[in-house]
Amino acid sequence: MSNAPIYHIDPNAFWIDPYPDLAEMRANAPIAYVPEFDATLLTLRDDIFREEKNIAVFSSEQPGGLMTTLMGENMMRKDGAPHMAERKAIFPTVSPRTVRDVWKSQFESATRAILDRLPSDQVDLVTDFAMPVSAEALKAITGLTNMHFAEMDRVSQGMIDGCANYGGDPKVEANCHDCTASIDAHIDEQIPILKREPDLSLLSVAMKSGMPEGQVRANVKLAISGGQNEPRDAIVGAIAALLQHPLQLEKALSGKVSWLQVFEEYARWMSPIGMTPRRIAQRYTLDGITFEPEDRAFLMFGSGNRDELIFDHSDTFDVTRDTTKAISFGAGPHFCAGAWASRCMIAEVALPMFFERFADATLTEPVAYRGWAFRGPLSVQASGLVQ
Repeated sequence: MSNAPIYHIDPNAFWIDPYPDLAEMRANAPIAYVPEFDATLLTLRDDIFREEKNIAVFSSEQPGGLMTTLMGENMMRKDGAPHMAERKAIFPTVSPRTVRDVWKSQFESATRAILDRLPSDQVDLVTDFAMPVSAEALKAITGLTNMHFAEMDRVSQGMIDGCANYGGDPKVEANCHDCTASIDAHIDEQIPILKREPDLSLLSVAMKSGMPEGQVRANVKLAISGGQNEPRDAIVGAIAALLQHPLQLEKALSGKVSWLQVFEEYARWMSPIGMTPRRIAQRYTLDGITFEPEDRAFLMFGSGNRDELIFDHSDTFDVTRDTTKAISFGAGPHFCAGAWASRCMIAEVALPMFFERFADATLTEPVAYRGWAFRGPLSVQASGLVQ
C-alpha cells in the first residue's frame, strides 16, 4: 500500500454524504489511504486532472477488478492503443453528428410520451420520469430495444452495485450476475435482427466493426452501467435542485442561463459519477506520497468538482458558475464517450421539455441524495404537474 496518511471513514455516513470527509481530506490529507476501501484517494481537482492522463502509473487495466470480473474486459478497463481501437469502433454510435441527426428526435419522442402519461397529483420523478426517459434513450443507443425500460434500469443498478461491492457482499455479486445474464439474453435476441437490418446502435456498429463478440457484449454492458443511472440521476437531480433553488430556476426559465449550464453545474455540484478506480502499474511518488505496484487508487471526481482552490463557494449550486474546469465526465483518454448523448438527452430534451409543461411543480418532501462512487436522489416526490 502507499505511504499516504491514513484517513478512516464510516462507510454508511460516507454513502449518505461524502462531502464533509472529502473536504477534510482536501484540506489536511489530499492524498489519503482509506483502509475501509483499501485504496488511496486523490481528492484535489488538479491532481486528478493530471494523473488520470498518466496511464503508465494510474492504469485502467485491472484484470482482477470488480468491473472486469463481473462484466468482462470492456474498453474502460484498457489503456493506450487497445482502448483507442475500441473507442474508435463505437464512435459512429455516439458521435455529435449521430446524436444530432439520429438520437435526438428519438429522445424527444420518448420523453413526450412519458410526459403525456405522468399523473397530475403526486409523482416520484425518479421512477415516473427520469428513469424511463434515460432507459428509453439507452435502449435506442445500445440496440436493445427488446428490453423493457424498467429492466434496463434494474440491470444497470445491479451492475453498478456489483462494481462498487468492495465489501464483497455475496448477495450483491449474485444479483450482478443475474443482471449481466439478462443483458446477454437480450443481446442474443437482437443479434440476428441487427445482422439483417443494421443501424447506428452500439450493438450493430460494434458487430459490424469486427470486434470480437465477447468484447461487444462487455462494451454493451459498460454502456448500460454508465448510461442509465447517471443520466437518470442527473435529470431528476437537476430538476430537484432547481425546485429547491427557485431563483436558479427563474434564471433558466427566463433564458438568463441555458439548460446546458444548469446540467453542467448540477454535474459539478452533485457529481453523478463520483469516482473512478485505477491500478498502480509502477512505483511512483506524488507530492511526497509513494505508490507501490498493484496499489488501488480512487480518483475522486466528486471531490475535485468541489475543490475550493478551483471553485469559489464550491458547495453552492449556482447555475451562473463557470464550470469549464469541472471533471464531471473525466479528464483523460477515458473521457466519457457518451458525453454528447448525455448533454443532448438532459440539456436539450429532458429538462426543457419537463419545465415547459411543469414550471409550477413543487417538491412535497425533502430530497435525499445518496452515494459516493455514484450519487443521486433516492426519490423526488413532487406535485402540481398539471398538464
